Amino acid sequence: MSEQQIDANRLLVNRFYHEFFNKNQFGIAEELLAEEITFHGALGKQTQGIDQLINYIKEIKNTFPDLQCSVEDLIAEEQKVAACLTYKGTQEGTIFGIEPQGSAVNFVGVCIFIVRADLITHAWELGDRLTVFQQLTQPELEESILDMDGPPKSSGGTEVPEWNE
Repeated sequence: MSEQQIDANRLLVNRFYHEFFNKNQFGIAEELLAEEITFHGALGKQTQGIDQLINYIKEIKNTFPDLQCSVEDLIAEEQKVAACLTYKGTQEGTIFGIEPQGSAVNFVGVCIFIVRADLITHAWELGDRLTVFQQLTQPELEESILDMDGPPKSSGGTEVPEWNE
């Protein structure tokens, strides 16, 4: 696979989050997704097909109307793209049996995509549900275990040098 195709796959995943997920531009679905896409969602739900995926995202956005996803890093090889993600939003609907209290959430996730014929065919998204649960039930715990605003730190508090290699 050419480097140009790998870059095109990265761009496809970037568009998935920036345009499709964050801006709710569901009209571009056929530009990004295979008709029978299989999506394993971060909140534990699997969808099959574009319509089910759109409905899943709408369910999430009903719970967290302002939810936004930042793509922190993309790693691509052949037809696979891995995305390191940060989510931020405010709870306005019930989730995990927790009634809405207007609590802010800020959590990380990772998603592995498979791209075939210039369309996303599969995605496995893992989100830090424990942090979400803690933030919704114990809002005084504002600090996330994982800080994605910069490179990871060693136990001594210094940056891990390998991160930027």
